[in-house]
Amino acid sequence: MTLTLLTRAYCHLCDDMRAALAPLAARHGLRVDEFDVDGDAELETRWGDYVPVLLLGGREGVELCHYALDAAKVAAALDHRNVIPR
Repeated sequence: MTLTLLTRAYCHLCDDMRAALAPLAARHGLRVDEFDVDGDAELETRWGDYVPVLLLGGREGVELCHYALDAAKVAAALDHRNVIPR
């Protein structure tokens, strides 16, 4: 399972979410792909006002939270994904 973190350079909220997310991702064995919205016009248009944004899945994934990590919501989404047959 992958989480996608949408960020931008010089964003202290992005740094905060990255730091808060690292132990949660490690605990669940998740890969976190990171994309800078300023390097992609489509991402910037769609998500630029909400950065940082955490998505479950890839760039077209489901939004879990933005601005700050909602650890409870992320944990609930991960628990839900783990019981759904693949």
